[in-house]
Amino acid sequence: MTNTSDEQQALRKERWYVVILAAIQIAHILDFVIIMPLGPKFMRVFNISPVEFSTLVSAYTFSAGIVGFIAALYADHFDRKKFLLFNFAGFIVGTFMCAVAQGFTSLLLARIIAGAFGGVLNASVLSLVADLIPFQRRGNAMGVVMSAFSISSILGIPTGLYIANLFDWHAAFYFICLIGVIFWVLSLIILPSVKVRTEAKSFKDNLLNFKTILLQKDYLQSFSLTSVLGFGVFMIIPFISPYLVKNINFREDQLPLLYLIGGLCTIVSARVIGKLCDKIGSFKVFRVVAIISVFPIFFLTNLPAGTPVWLALVVTTVFTMFGSGRFIPAMTIVSAVVKPDDRGTFMSLENAARQLSSGASSQIAGLIIGSTAAGALTNYNVVGYVGIITTLSAIYIAFKIKTKFNLR
Repeated sequence: MTNTSDEQQALRKERWYVVILAAIQIAHILDFVIIMPLGPKFMRVFNISPVEFSTLVSAYTFSAGIVGFIAALYADHFDRKKFLLFNFAGFIVGTFMCAVAQGFTSLLLARIIAGAFGGVLNASVLSLVADLIPFQRRGNAMGVVMSAFSISSILGIPTGLYIANLFDWHAAFYFICLIGVIFWVLSLIILPSVKVRTEAKSFKDNLLNFKTILLQKDYLQSFSLTSVLGFGVFMIIPFISPYLVKNINFREDQLPLLYLIGGLCTIVSARVIGKLCDKIGSFKVFRVVAIISVFPIFFLTNLPAGTPVWLALVVTTVFTMFGSGRFIPAMTIVSAVVKPDDRGTFMSLENAARQLSSGASSQIAGLIIGSTAAGALTNYNVVGYVGIITTLSAIYIAFKIKTKFNLR
């Protein structure tokens, strides 16, 4: 009876940990993705081109990637909770700077600062999921935490866009600051300390450990898996809103509907995918979800002018469900590769590699995508084909990892 009671108590604690970590992800992801549905507004207000808009998007991810590599040197030498709270506070400051920015240049600088802390914050969350949740329940936990994207889409993005339309784009970032402060306080109260697992090391020893982890073949394969996925999907995502507005005749005030419907469906699919990872195996689920994701990638990036709004919503919803759903089994696979003592450094490096890959892809997409004299985007189908190729490449990489570690 005592064992059963202890187990139930442990499960209750795990649920609270997962909820608060998902809440942190909501704040971080909302700040990251809000820039994309605001794209048409920024392109109009700042009178910027697709290349300049992609720079605004990629500044966040490039900053997150570069700082993530530096943070990886010390990620395993701080209490996980304190490390998370420090980066969460820096992220809130960066987002506040976005809120008070007065032009393209000042907003670009603020995005760099927000990304510097936000990228490390993301790695900290994933490290704590792996630290606090046993592997046999980790797939479901990853599904919940990574469904933060969906919750942001359902609640955060429509609310942020509504506030931006009601006042102006500055107000959307003030809104994110507010919920960030609330979640920071809840994190302080709910999350447990996870003590340092490695002894204090000199800077030289940290560099040697960094090099050892970075050059491990198994770890490199894991970095490659999520980086390839990130590269493909972030060629497409930043330009969904501009493409729908400029090519499919969406109105800007209809964009919240896109994220609301996509988010509602994805929050359900994320939970299902997470549970299936635990039940039938992460690789099996990844392979199926990745293959299915190829079809909405193709249809979304080839939507013709005059496509009915309802049909565009169906395509974007399916893309969101399976495009983001691929990362749940992928991250579960990755978490099985890393040794516990390397987890903080590994997750920081993984996140840094993925952020740099995503930043590079959105920047390259900005160079590929052009615009007509009337403002319609061109060559969006080309980035879709790149997304399909990278998806197939990711399946091959996942198969190599699965074979090496005998994963299901």
